[in-house]
Amino acid sequence: MITLYNIILTVSVYYLARVISKKYSTPLTSPVFLSTVIIIGLLVASNLSYEEYIPAKNFLTFFLGPATVALALPIYKNRHLFTKYFTAACVGLIIGTVTTITSAIILAHWFDLSEMFIRGLTVKSVTVPVATEIGKIIKGNVSLIAAFVIITGMIGAMFGAKLLDWFKINHPFARGLSIGTIAHGIGTAEAVKEGEIQGAVSGAAMGIAAVLTSLIIPYIINFIS
Repeated sequence: MITLYNIILTVSVYYLARVISKKYSTPLTSPVFLSTVIIIGLLVASNLSYEEYIPAKNFLTFFLGPATVALALPIYKNRHLFTKYFTAACVGLIIGTVTTITSAIILAHWFDLSEMFIRGLTVKSVTVPVATEIGKIIKGNVSLIAAFVIITGMIGAMFGAKLLDWFKINHPFARGLSIGTIAHGIGTAEAVKEGEIQGAVSGAAMGIAAVLTSLIIPYIINFIS
């Protein structure tokens, strides 16, 4: 009964957040961020523990698989764009992936963070399942990595489009590539709302960036210690 309640609660809150986001479009009303804050507040207010919420979370998380696979359709429909911008996309993905890793390491050293934090930050822009597996290989804290990944995705979803607007980056392909490379699935969910091309490119970039990160991390990790 509690599981059903939590599922209905989560879906209802997210729907409400979508409505609010459409009416008041600001970074703070991003559906993922707003719904997360509301749900946490409701769980705390109702004295429901995270352990009690886990079954509902697992049920809803199951649908992430089919939702991710569904991105293949717009990618296939817009495959001509990937051929047209293949070179630019490869360069952008490589530069974006390397930059997000190295900038995290540099900033972490600048703020004198511990090695455990630095290892977690290196994979912050990769989707959680891949990031946690990389984390095990580089001996990072998996829970910390998951938190960094989610926070990064939320920041990308909240401010990614605004920053692209600010820098006058309006091309749908470029916008999708940027968001998918740095903000994985959460950012892709926002990119889909912009348009089919943005969503398709962001979904593809998310997957390719995960592969690139897996290949790059072993060579960069030696510079962390």
